[in-house]
Amino acid sequence: MDKITLEVTEGVYATAKEARTAGRIPMAYYGKGLDNHSFSVDYQDFRRAYEKGGRSTIMYFKNEKSEEFPILVQDIQYNPTTDDMIHVDVMAVNMNKSIHTQIPLVLVGEAPAVKEEDGVLMHNKDAVEVECLPKDLVHEIEVDISSLVDFHTSITVGDVQVPAGITILDAEDINIATVSAPRAIEEEPVVEEEGEEGAEGEEGAEGEEGEKKEGEEGGKKEGGSEEGKKE
Repeated sequence: MDKITLEVTEGVYATAKEARTAGRIPMAYYGKGLDNHSFSVDYQDFRRAYEKGGRSTIMYFKNEKSEEFPILVQDIQYNPTTDDMIHVDVMAVNMNKSIHTQIPLVLVGEAPAVKEEDGVLMHNKDAVEVECLPKDLVHEIEVDISSLVDFHTSITVGDVQVPAGITILDAEDINIATVSAPRAIEEEPVVEEEGEEGAEGEEGAEGEEGEKKEGEEGGKKEGGSEEGKKE
C-alpha cells in the first residue's frame, strides 16, 4: 500500500468547535514518553485516508515545519445525529518497537458447504489482535474458506496464516467462520382436526335429534288430546 501522509496544523484553532466549523477534525496525539498534542486535519483528507488505511495501517502526519511522524488511529468519535466524525485519537508509533493492534480478517474463496449444500456462511470474528513491528504491519489478513466442506467444520484463529513478523495474540480456539445448515421453511397444509369436525357433526346431529324428538312428542300429545275429544 502507498504511504499515507496527512498535513496537520497545531495551535491554529482555539477550540475544537472552531476547527470543526472550518471543516477540520480535531485530533489528540499521544504516546509513551511524549507530551500530548492537539492537531487538526482536513475532514475530507482524513476521511479518504481512513477509508483506505483504517486502524491497521501506519499513517504519517506532516506538520507546518514539514516534519513527518508515524501514527496509528486509535479511536474515532461520531456525531450521534449526523454520524460525522467529530474527534480522533491517534497514537505515536516508534518504528523500532513492537506494537499491539488489530488487523481485519477478510474471507476469500468459496465454501463448498455454501455452494453445494445451500448453507449459510457465519463470519464470527472480524479482526485479530496482533503484535509486530510497525514495518511488518499489514492492512488485512485473508482467510481462505474453501475448507468449509460441511456443517461440522470451522475455521479458528489457529488456522489463520499470517506473514512473517506478525504474532496473533487471540486464543487459537476462537471460531472465525463456519457454515450453518439452511433453515427449512415448509408451509404445512391447514387440516381440520377430526375431533373438532366430529364434535360439530355430533352437535348438529344432537340438535336435529332433539328437534325431532320434541316434534314427535308434541305430535303424540296433540294426538292424544284429539282422541280424548272424540271420546
